[in-house]
Amino acid sequence: MARITAVTAAACAAVLATALPSSAINSYNATPAPERTEVGALIATWDDDGDPATPDRADWVCSGTMIDDDTFLTAGHCTTDWPADVRFYVSLDQDVQAGLDAAATRYPGDPAAQAAAVGVQGTAHTDPAYPGPSSDPHDIAVIELPAQRMKARWSFTPATLPTAGQFDALGPQGLDSAEWFVAGYGTQEAVNGPGGQTHPGGGVRMKAPVTFNALNNAWIRLGMTAPQGNGGACYGDSGGPNFAVVAGRTVLAATTITGDTPCYATNVTYRLDTPGARAFLSPYVKLP
Repeated sequence: MARITAVTAAACAAVLATALPSSAINSYNATPAPERTEVGALIATWDDDGDPATPDRADWVCSGTMIDDDTFLTAGHCTTDWPADVRFYVSLDQDVQAGLDAAATRYPGDPAAQAAAVGVQGTAHTDPAYPGPSSDPHDIAVIELPAQRMKARWSFTPATLPTAGQFDALGPQGLDSAEWFVAGYGTQEAVNGPGGQTHPGGGVRMKAPVTFNALNNAWIRLGMTAPQGNGGACYGDSGGPNFAVVAGRTVLAATTITGDTPCYATNVTYRLDTPGARAFLSPYVKLP
């Protein structure tokens, strides 16, 4: 699936301007993921031209995962550097882009109604230590949501979080033998055209296999090269899940943060079994 980068609101807008209502994640070795009911899209409404007299914009901007009945996990860079009037919504629809397109026709000039047509509004909480050093950027955030409204709209099973230090205990050999896959709503790998590189697709929940590369203090690095049978992450997959199947159990190991610019080679993901990640999450979700 597509890689996520440190996205400001302006960068998000530039990327999403190229989005089409088609598949996302890297187009090679990727498949739709309707069964990943816990994986959702982060939608934002905001004023994108500095003129409060004009309608705000509504768009999907990142990916994420429900980790209990009312908590959506995403990246810190997805919830920061926005205009003061930003509002966040979460959608667990399979095709969020198609929903937004239909809502734009039904509610022209009303971004709030467009976002509400496909998502549920929530409150963002970003790790107060973000942005930290590269050794641990604290690039993590949650959206708190009304549980009953989420339950009324979608049936989903929250993701299973890892135990403390689980990946250190597994070690490189155990991590290498695990099955890994990434999911999200992001765009596809770079395509060269007359105007330069673009990243088509986006807005549809997809998944793709990846392989373990390296374990660092705050990071899990995953390979997404096609010759190895992998797919990968790209723009708009920020905050989305990277799952590991360990002893037959699917665990939400890490969230997409960054990677190589054309979305071909490496997905750099933020570990969820570290003391820092767990300290941030503990007020919002019961940790294993």
